[in-house]
Amino acid sequence: MTFNTVLAVFTSIAFFYYGFTCLFSDYMVKEFYRFGLKDQQRILTSLLQLLGAIGIVVGIKLPFAGMMATIGLSLLMLMGFIVRIRIRDDIRQSTPSFAFMLINAYLFYFYYLSA
Repeated sequence: MTFNTVLAVFTSIAFFYYGFTCLFSDYMVKEFYRFGLKDQQRILTSLLQLLGAIGIVVGIKLPFAGMMATIGLSLLMLMGFIVRIRIRDDIRQSTPSFAFMLINAYLFYFYYLSA
């Protein structure tokens, strides 16, 4: 298994976890309220993360699906990072969204080269 495949699987698992957590965790309901976002935005975020996680896995065999998933998740994480900055979260709280944005941008490039 290549590094890029391992990274894709890891990222997919992370987005599956976070997507389900956004739907079913009281903590995440409170976090989205703290972010200044509505319940519909939390649900949309969750669904986009779950679709992105599926797209990353499918992308291992069908690179175009991986491209679409990773560019979408990169943009979603960019928006998440901007929200964190806007509400003045510290670096420890803001780093995961920035890191996942970079990881997905890297995976987008990998899938682009594979397509």
